[in-house]
Amino acid sequence: MQKAKNNPYPVRGTGLGLRREMSTVLSEQAEDLFDSGRLSFFEVAPENWMGAGGRLKKQFRAFTERYPFVTHGLSLSIGSPAPLDEAFVKNIKVFLDEHDIKFYTEHLSYCSDNGHLYDLMPIPFTQEAVTYLADRIKRVQDILERRIAVENISYYAAPGQEIAETDFINAVLQEADCDLLLDVNNIIVNSINHNYDAEKFLYSMPKERVVYFHVAGHYVEAEDLRVDTHGSDVSKEVWELLDKAYDHFGAVPTLLERDFNIPPLPVLMQEVDKVSEMQKARQPKIIQVA
Repeated sequence: MQKAKNNPYPVRGTGLGLRREMSTVLSEQAEDLFDSGRLSFFEVAPENWMGAGGRLKKQFRAFTERYPFVTHGLSLSIGSPAPLDEAFVKNIKVFLDEHDIKFYTEHLSYCSDNGHLYDLMPIPFTQEAVTYLADRIKRVQDILERRIAVENISYYAAPGQEIAETDFINAVLQEADCDLLLDVNNIIVNSINHNYDAEKFLYSMPKERVVYFHVAGHYVEAEDLRVDTHGSDVSKEVWELLDKAYDHFGAVPTLLERDFNIPPLPVLMQEVDKVSEMQKARQPKIIQVA
């Protein structure tokens, strides 16, 4: 794998997913939020901004020139049975280079097979899938000239499972030599839907590969069914597990996701501020991307 150029870009503290509908209000208030330490970084899905032009592209450039960014992709489809879309990966690299964004993450899932499925599908937890994924992740890292991180996803069925999910994730990370974006909400959602111990899952993840956390809200469909929506407030269970995560991993950078039912910025920032308060008692951790 070719290494990215030097000039690492550290990310720390608390972040917020930048959605287009937030861009106007944040263009007016971001400077104060960053100067006061209430925000430390933004995250975007590259697919939502790569094709932007005109005023929108200029507005986005104004953000990336002033504030730290990470990216969380939607369409890589790393587990797809279809060939890896290398042209798409090369377009991602152009986007990252153009905006001087050093870090790229994606879902440990797939969303296409000769056509887009518009959903994140679970990959079978098998050793064969581990090898398949590792080879594809290595190729993505070679093209991007960057290490990437993959995220533990929420899922509602586990077809063809042969090994435990925790063993599967650890094996992929080890064989691909990539990093982990640990989604705390997804752990809670899956622990309820699949009846497993959320804390045990959390502690089984490799400290040395965790680069940042996600927290988000989910929908309570039933007592034993949660739906990962990113459309509501962070739940009590997620806050409690995040607190345990900080005790175990340290004050890992943490990103609040909110994709719809987005409240006014002052309300949204209340959850960001809560993350910051939880981090303060812990030793800060910095993502150092080489």
